[in-house]
Amino acid sequence: MQGERPDAMTGTTGTATGPTGAVAEPTAMTTTPTATATATTTELIDPRTGRVRGTAPLSREPEVAAAVAGARAALPGWRALTPKERGRRLDRLAGLVEEHVDRYAALERAGTGKPEAEAAGELEQVADLFRFYAAAARTRTAPAAGHLVPGHESWVRWEPVGVVGAVLPWNYPLLMAAWRCAPALAAGNTVVAKPAETTPDSLELLAEHAAAALGPGVLGWLPGDRLTGRLLVASDVDMLAFTGSGAAGADVAARAGIRRTSLELGGNAPVIVLPDAPAHTYAALAEAVTYNAGQSCAAPARVITLTENYEAVVAGLTKALGARVAGRDFGPLNNADQAARYDALVASSAAGYDVAGTVAPAAGEEGGHWRPARLLADLPADDPAVTEEVFGPLLTVQHSDGVAEALAMANGVPQALAASVWTADLDLGLELAARLDAGEAWLGCHLVQTAELPHGGRGASGHGTDLSTLALHEYQRPKTVTVRLGRTLDGV
Repeated sequence: MQGERPDAMTGTTGTATGPTGAVAEPTAMTTTPTATATATTTELIDPRTGRVRGTAPLSREPEVAAAVAGARAALPGWRALTPKERGRRLDRLAGLVEEHVDRYAALERAGTGKPEAEAAGELEQVADLFRFYAAAARTRTAPAAGHLVPGHESWVRWEPVGVVGAVLPWNYPLLMAAWRCAPALAAGNTVVAKPAETTPDSLELLAEHAAAALGPGVLGWLPGDRLTGRLLVASDVDMLAFTGSGAAGADVAARAGIRRTSLELGGNAPVIVLPDAPAHTYAALAEAVTYNAGQSCAAPARVITLTENYEAVVAGLTKALGARVAGRDFGPLNNADQAARYDALVASSAAGYDVAGTVAPAAGEEGGHWRPARLLADLPADDPAVTEEVFGPLLTVQHSDGVAEALAMANGVPQALAASVWTADLDLGLELAARLDAGEAWLGCHLVQTAELPHGGRGASGHGTDLSTLALHEYQRPKTVTVRLGRTLDGV
C-alpha cells in the first residue's frame, strides 16, 4: 500500500488519482541489481520506509541441493515416528513460537510493515495451526475397510508423499508457511520451504526452532529469489506446494511435470450487497479490504449491488473507507514492484467515481509503500480493476438489474477462491452462497477463517486444500493393502 495522497477521502470524478494492488508472487520478488545467477545476497527493503534494512542470501544450486538432500536424509526417521510422537514435536515447535513471539513479530513487521496487532494475531494463528495438526494427524480417516472380497481382508494406509518443496508468498510470510508446513509435517513429510525474496526473516527463525523441536532437516529454510524457486521446483522433491500469482503458479505446474502440486493462485472476490444488507456491512467490508493493506487472496474486491441500492452502497463504502487511515489502521504495500503494479491498475481504470482516503505514516516512514483506501465506481465491466486481482486496499462497485444478473457477474471472472453475500434474507443468502463459484463463501461476514475449516480455490485460483483435516490428504498418498486369509472359522 503505498499511499501518496494525504488528503481526506472525498469524492472525485474523472481520472484515478491513487494506487492499486497486485497479486502475491513469491517467486517473483523485487530484487536489487545484484540479484543475478552469480550473486550471493540481495538487499532487503523495509516497506514502511523504503530504505534498505539488511541483506539476505540468494540460494543457488549448491544450497538447493544441500537443503533437499538434508530433507531426504531426515525423511525416514520423521515418517517412521508415530502420529503421537510427531504431534508432540509439533506441539513443542508451537511452544517455541509462543515463547519467542516478540522476535517473530519484529521479523514479520520488518518484512511486511504490518501493524503490531495484525502481526500478533497472525502469530497466534501460527502456533494454533501447528497444535491443530499435531492432534489432527492422530485422527485417521480412510475409505471402506474389512471383508470386501471373499476370503480377503483389506484396508487403506495413508502414507506421506516424501519431500515437499514449499514456495511461499510475502503477504503472510509465517502464516502461509504454517498453512503449508504444518499439515505436510504432520502427515509425515519433510519440507524445504522457500520464503519470498522480500520476507525471509521469520521463516529463518522458524527453521531454527524446527531443527530443535523436530530434528535436523525436517523443515529446511531456503532463502532466495525467482531463480531459487525454479531451482527448488527442478530439484529432487516429491511434491510442490505453491501460493502466489496465477502466472507463477502455471509456471510451477509446467515445471513440476507429473509430480503432485498444490496451488493457491489468488482471487478476485465478489461481494454481493443486496438492498436489505445489515447496517454493519460497509464498516466490515472496509476493514476486510484494508486488512494487510488488501494483500490477501481472499480479500473483498468486487462489490456488486442491485441498481436500486447502488448509490447507497457507494455512499456507505465511501464513508467507511474514509475512516480507515493508512499508517494508522493498516500497513504499506510490500515492495516497489507491487506498488508500481497497483498504481498502474488504478491509472488504467476508466472509473467515473474515484475516492481515496488518508495516508498518515509515522515520522521517518514517509518514503514507504503507503497507499490509501480507495473506492472505484461507475466503471465498465471490462475495467482492469474489475477483471484483474488488484491486491491492495481498493474496492470496485458495480450494479446489476437483478439477483440473477448479480450472481452471473460474481461468477464472471476466471478466479474462484472466495466470495461473500450481504442480506437479511437468510434463505436467499444461503441460496446465493451455494451458487457462487468459490471455494469459500461467507454470509454477512468476510475473511472469517479457522484451522478447522478448509480453504481452497477453483478455476484460475488453483487447486488443493489448505486448513482443516482435509489438508492432510494434500500431502499423503493412499495405499490399499489386501491380505488373503488362509483359513476362516468355517475352515474355508
